Order: sequence, then structure tokens, then C-alpha cells
Amino acid sequence: MSVNVQYVGFTAKAMVREYSFLVRESSIDSHEVTFTILNEAFTSHRLSLQNGPDICSLKLHRELADSSNGPLKTHYRISETELDAYRESHTSGAPKGLYPRKAAEYS
Repeated sequence: MSVNVQYVGFTAKAMVREYSFLVRESSIDSHEVTFTILNEAFTSHRLSLQNGPDICSLKLHRELADSSNGPLKTHYRISETELDAYRESHTSGAPKGLYPRKAAEYS
């Protein structure tokens, strides 16, 4: 069975950002799944706004892989543990600029 996942968008609320995805398991069967992330995660710079959809998408795909144990829920919350794991897995020591610094040349 083929599953199609489409990112629909987000809604900024007072305490959270809510990310919506449309999951289609067949041409006639589809449902919306939402994820929430506390605004504090963004204001404290633990997660960038651009990474919100990605962390939600990763969790959605994990839930789809595990859905053989039961039906997919319609709402999930991204936990502090998941935020920390995402940040650790997406942090590198490489320079972040477009043009990395060149090593100093000594003659």
C-alpha cells in the first residue's frame, strides 16, 4: 500500500505553532494529522522556524511506520526529548556560511 504525505501549512497560535499534514492511504481515504510545537522552542532558539515542518514530517513518517500496531492519531505533540534529539542530529561543526573560511596560508 502506498501512502502519500503532503504538508498543508502551519497556524501560529498563542502558545504553539500547529503544523498540518494530509495523509492519503488511497485515492479515496485521506485524513489530516496535526503536530504542535511550543512557541518557547522557537523563541529560545532550540529550533528554527524553518525546521518546524521537518521535525514534524520525521515524526509523522515514524508514526506511519509504526501504524501497524494501531491507527494513526490525528494530533501529536513534539516533545522536549524529540526537540533535543533533532537538534543533536542536525548540528554539525561545519561552517554555516555560503563561503567557508579558507585556512590561513603561511609562506
